[in-house]
Amino acid sequence: MIDLYTAPTPNGWKVSIALEEMKLPYKIIKLDLIEGDQKKPDFLKINPNGRIPAIVDRDEGNFAIFESGAILIYLAEKTGQLLPTDMKKRSQVIQWLMFQMGGVGPMQGQANVFYRYFPEKIQSVIDRYQNESRRLFTVLDSQLADREYLCDDYSIADIANWSWVHIYKWSGVDVEGLDNLTRWIDLMASRPACAKGINIPKRPEVTPEEAAKATEKILMK
Repeated sequence: MIDLYTAPTPNGWKVSIALEEMKLPYKIIKLDLIEGDQKKPDFLKINPNGRIPAIVDRDEGNFAIFESGAILIYLAEKTGQLLPTDMKKRSQVIQWLMFQMGGVGPMQGQANVFYRYFPEKIQSVIDRYQNESRRLFTVLDSQLADREYLCDDYSIADIANWSWVHIYKWSGVDVEGLDNLTRWIDLMASRPACAKGINIPKRPEVTPEEAAKATEKILMK
């Protein structure tokens, strides 16, 4: 049994999607980020960085793993799924996973903050992060020009990137002309595990204004 400590965010969705794809039994432990559950002592024992997601593998002596990319690799190795065993193919998947971890996530995350949540609208900063997110999207679009998934076969790299990219409208990023990317976004969305995973845990019904206030509170912690 896997204990999944999570919240309704792109990084959390990566792990819920993977668990659904791999058909692993898991228990959802929802953290209230607004109330600061991620900073409480019990959770900091699992993830010293105080961020979601994190998992505890009860079948492996309560082994704790944090950082979404590390969790995806761990689960893939545990199950033998969504990560090739061939050295070169494995490396390709990990490269595109790291592309998301080091590029798409940080840039699109900042686009979200400054476009949606930051109390002062600084257009030059918004432009910076939206433009860089768009540039990264064009890299993905090129990679998908002659293949169905990022590394030919469906993998944890697709899960990681899609969890962020599919919310491009919320980030204010334009995908006009990126036909390969939009085809892949729709393909991923059609997978039952993806459709289910982005609703674990269920997202609350809030207005954009309420979401902005809540996120501002999280940012101040």
